[in-house]
Amino acid sequence: MAATKFLKTVLALLAAAFWSGAAAAQDTVKIGLILPMTGQQASTGRQIDAAARLFMQQNGNKVAGKTIELILKDDTGTPDVSKRIAQELIVNDKVAFLAGFGLTPIALAVAPLATQAKVPEVVMAAGTATITEASPYIARTSFTLPQATVPMADWALKNGIKKVVTLVSNYGPGLDAEKAFSEHITKGGGTVLDNLKVPLANPDFSPFLQKVADLKPDALFVFVPSGSGALFMKQFLERGLDKSGVRLICTGDVTDDDQLNGMGDVALGVVSSHHYSAAHDSPENKEFVQAFEKANNNMRPNFMAVGGYDGMRLIYDALKKTNGATDGDALLAAMKGMSWMSPRGPISIDPATRDIIQNIYIRKVEKKDGALYNVEFETVPNVKDPVKAAK
Repeated sequence: MAATKFLKTVLALLAAAFWSGAAAAQDTVKIGLILPMTGQQASTGRQIDAAARLFMQQNGNKVAGKTIELILKDDTGTPDVSKRIAQELIVNDKVAFLAGFGLTPIALAVAPLATQAKVPEVVMAAGTATITEASPYIARTSFTLPQATVPMADWALKNGIKKVVTLVSNYGPGLDAEKAFSEHITKGGGTVLDNLKVPLANPDFSPFLQKVADLKPDALFVFVPSGSGALFMKQFLERGLDKSGVRLICTGDVTDDDQLNGMGDVALGVVSSHHYSAAHDSPENKEFVQAFEKANNNMRPNFMAVGGYDGMRLIYDALKKTNGATDGDALLAAMKGMSWMSPRGPISIDPATRDIIQNIYIRKVEKKDGALYNVEFETVPNVKDPVKAAK
């Protein structure tokens, strides 16, 4: 009899432990943050991770009565690794969100899993235009390359640039940038002398830059991913192109805030188009930059950081709208049409495409207080991704 009573007590305690564990699990919302923390794009991972943690530090780890838990995984910049990590996060960790995605192939590799599991995939970095079409569960807080590139082509035409060469990294975003720039400048009466494509892995720009020197265009338009700009600028200088009369114009990935000061004075005067600069003049951005630098040993935030920061805002606000419910369809519905004032300026999530609508700024590298900054001098307001807008 005593043994039976003891067994009942043990079973009751186990049941209580099980239900308290289940309740604790229901009270926690897990975010799987998939980022390149090692390898060529490690600066992207470092920036987004730091921004996500800053957002949580400033806004707490509770939303709608739920505790937010961030699970960081290094994708090593490899699609197969990312897919395996995403599967583990969904099946084992039971994450409510997948987030990060430093490169387009990573975001696309995970998209079918997001669809199958009905888990929102918040793209904080990757910029190929078609990414949001890969799954109805993708929303983006970064940018698209056509969105950033078309304003650069417009500026070039207005400033007497007629003959150009394009040089891009040979993968989705680079091909997007090449196509958007070439089509737009040609439509405006310009001529594209050549489209040069550089391997994404272990790039050597030297032979391509020699071809640019031989062609003597009015300007060279460049896209390379975040983290590769310093190497490009070094080889641009070594080839003497800074003194050749060829103007360097680019998307803001090239003059990345995270690497800009390391490039030296060769970057002075480079004109770029992008959605964020650490020098953006607004109260929200000044507060963001100050807090980010304080939390990260004076590391300057770049456009990847603001994508991560706003991605966390999107997740938090979606959870507030669903009252903490983690149903994927409800969360996506909550995200559509959401708008707020970001450190980069006013932004919103296009309800039709789940892509970001934002200002694009034309900037020039200038020296301020002994440091290099992308200083904005022209604003193109409320830019949608032109690829989807044209459909």
